[in-house]
Amino acid sequence: EVAQVDLITRRVVDEAIAEDYAEPIEILSDKLRIVRITAGADEYIAKEQLWDHLDCFADNVATFFRDSGALPDILHSHYADAGYVGTCLANQLGVPLIHTGHSLGRVKRRRLLASGVSPKDVEERYNITRRIEAEEITLATAERVFTSTFQEIEEQYELYDHYLPELMRVVP
Repeated sequence: EVAQVDLITRRVVDEAIAEDYAEPIEILSDKLRIVRITAGADEYIAKEQLWDHLDCFADNVATFFRDSGALPDILHSHYADAGYVGTCLANQLGVPLIHTGHSLGRVKRRRLLASGVSPKDVEERYNITRRIEAEEITLATAERVFTSTFQEIEEQYELYDHYLPELMRVVP
C-alpha cells in the first residue's frame, strides 16, 4: 500500500564513478526511485568529509520535495550523516523521522582509542565529534529508532544523552 519510496542520496558527477550516479532521478519501479541531490562539489567526496555540505544537501532535498508538490509521509535515515539531514528535514517539513544508526560514533571512538589511535587522529580522520553530535540530535528528534539487536539498544545507545529505549525497536 506504499505509494512511493524515494531513496535520497548525493549526486556525484565524476569520471572515476559510474555514470548513473550523475542521474538526478533513476526510476527503479513504478513505486521506487533513486533521487540524487546536488550538494558540494560534483566529484566524489568521502563520507567523513561530507559534513560541511549536509546543510546544503538538506536544503536542496527540502526544495526538491516542495517543488514536487508532495511531502513524504515519513523520513527514514540511516547512519549519523543522514540522521542529521533527516532531523533538518523533519524540522523544516514537519514530517516524522525514524532512524537506523547501524554503527555509532561513541562506540567507534572507544574502539579506535583502545586500539591505539590517537584522539587527534580519530577526530581528523572520522570527524567523530560532529558525528556524535549528529547522533545526539537525531536521537532527540526521531520518533522511532530501529536497531538490529537488543545489545545495540542496551550497550551502545545507552552511551548517549538522548537515550530513550522506549522509542527503540529491534528489527533483525
